[in-house]
Amino acid sequence: MSLQSLALIENWPVPTAAAAVVRADGTLAGAHGPTGQRFPLASVTKPLAAYAVLVAYEEGAIELDEPAGPEGATVRHLLAHTSGLAFDEPRVMAAPGTRRIYSNTGFEALGDHVAKATDIPFGDYLHQAVLEPLGMTSTSLEGSPAKDGVSTVDDLVRFAAEVQAPRLLDARTVLDAMTVSYPGLTGILPGYGHQRPNDWGLGFEIRDGKAPHWTGASSSPRTFGHFGQSGTFLWIDPDARAACVALTDRPFGPWAVEAWPPFTDAVLRELRA
Repeated sequence: MSLQSLALIENWPVPTAAAAVVRADGTLAGAHGPTGQRFPLASVTKPLAAYAVLVAYEEGAIELDEPAGPEGATVRHLLAHTSGLAFDEPRVMAAPGTRRIYSNTGFEALGDHVAKATDIPFGDYLHQAVLEPLGMTSTSLEGSPAKDGVSTVDDLVRFAAEVQAPRLLDARTVLDAMTVSYPGLTGILPGYGHQRPNDWGLGFEIRDGKAPHWTGASSSPRTFGHFGQSGTFLWIDPDARAACVALTDRPFGPWAVEAWPPFTDAVLRELRA
C-alpha cells in the first residue's frame, strides 16, 4: 500500500513536486508526483559526489587522510566541511579541523583531487563509479560536484536504497560517512542559522539534536542526508529503516522551512503504523 502522507506535497506552494520513500530492504514504500521528471538537485548533489569519492578511496586511488585542498587539509576535512575553506570562494577562513564551514569550494576541490588521482573528469568518474552501477540513467553532473547534479526521484530512490544496504561500498565505509566527523564543532547550517554543534559525517549532514532543522521533530538523531537550495531533500533515518526523497522546482525558502518538517513527521508516523 502506498503511503498516503506523500500526497501532502500537493499542498506545497510549488509548481511541481515529486516524492518517494524507500525502505532499508530496498522496497518502495510509496511514491507521489512525477517521479521520472528531472530536477536540478543543488546541494543534494553533494552526497552523490561524496559517494564517488568514497569509491575512489576503496579502489585505492586516494586516501581519506592524504593532503587535499588548502594547506594542512585532507580529503576527510573536505568531505566533512572542516577544511577551513569559505562557502563559495577559494579563501581559507580557519585552520583545518577547527570550524565547520559549509563549503561548495571544498567539494569542488574534492572533485579536482579525485580527477587528478584517477585521470578521469569527476563527472565521468561519478557516472562510472555510482550512477551507472545503480542504474541511475536520468542523473548527470555537468559542472560543480557541490551543486550541479540533475536527477529524478526514481533515480535517487536507487541511491537511497544503496546507502541503506551498500553494494558499491563496504558497509563500514558508509557507517563512517554517517558518523560524526570532528565532533563538537560549531557552524552555520545554511538556511537554519548557527548550530552548536553543527555535526556532519563524510558528505552527509547529521541531524543529532539540531533545532531548527529541515527534518521532522520525530526524526531520530541518527538521521542523515542533505537538502538543496533548489527545494530538494534526501534523508535517511536508520531508526525508521527508511529514506525519503523530495524534489521540487521552487527554490528553498520560508515555504520549505514551514512545509518539510510536518511532512517528514507524517511520513514517519505512517511508517511506524
